[in-house]
Amino acid sequence: MNALVGAKVAITSSRPQTTRRAIRGIVHRPDAQLVIVDTPGLHRPRTLLGERLDSLVRSTLTEMDVIGFCVPATERIGPGDKYLATELTSGGKTPVVAIVTKSDQATREQVAAQLAAMSQLGDWADIVPVSAVASFQLDVLTDVLISHLPHGRPLYPDGDLTDEPEQQLAAELIREAILEGVRDELPHSIAVVVEEMTPREGRDDLIDVQAIMYVERQSQKAIVLGPKGARLKEVGTVARQQIEALLGSHVYLDLRVKVAKDWQRDPRQLRRLGFYD
Repeated sequence: MNALVGAKVAITSSRPQTTRRAIRGIVHRPDAQLVIVDTPGLHRPRTLLGERLDSLVRSTLTEMDVIGFCVPATERIGPGDKYLATELTSGGKTPVVAIVTKSDQATREQVAAQLAAMSQLGDWADIVPVSAVASFQLDVLTDVLISHLPHGRPLYPDGDLTDEPEQQLAAELIREAILEGVRDELPHSIAVVVEEMTPREGRDDLIDVQAIMYVERQSQKAIVLGPKGARLKEVGTVARQQIEALLGSHVYLDLRVKVAKDWQRDPRQLRRLGFYD
């Protein structure tokens, strides 16, 4: 989505289930406006948060004019891919485009084999190999997706790239930084809330950002902080640079860590963190 939009509107990570909201990215063309919705991945929920994300995905899919189903060219198709392909293509009226991603990391033979394997999975409207990194066939994918859209007026003003509030984008950039910082230790136990984002009084070149990072246990807080707070400081530096690029201004980031015990399973805490029924 970031490559199609031409700007970073969604965070990325090698960790599964990084996306926790339906994030909209907007592609403007003289002849069309394409609104891409990046959803969380469908999965077998193990927590109340997982159940709510799964429900969000399913309700969002019912509102789409065309669905893109992404499978990397470098990975073998597994049972989960087969299940999702069947669920998306059997009986529904919404066209589904199979998108073979990361084609820059695969040989031509691997891409061809993956395209052949994908063709056997479901009744696709189209199958398109792409590479976001190499910008391979992104224009083709855009054309294909637009070809399935109904005629109508633009939904967003020209120049808008997303409808995400800046505070939410900043919170996601902080979460992206910590996801890379903690490696595989606790990716799903982290939530970030930007409490305040205001210009510094008397300064027109500095924005104060106050954010809280929530974890589920005290031991996780120690992991996030690192020895003498070194890991949190490093995460804060990376996040601050990303937020400055987003806002186009110098930023003072006040980042703190709090424990919200088992927040992924607590309805009250989920609501407080913005994950509603």
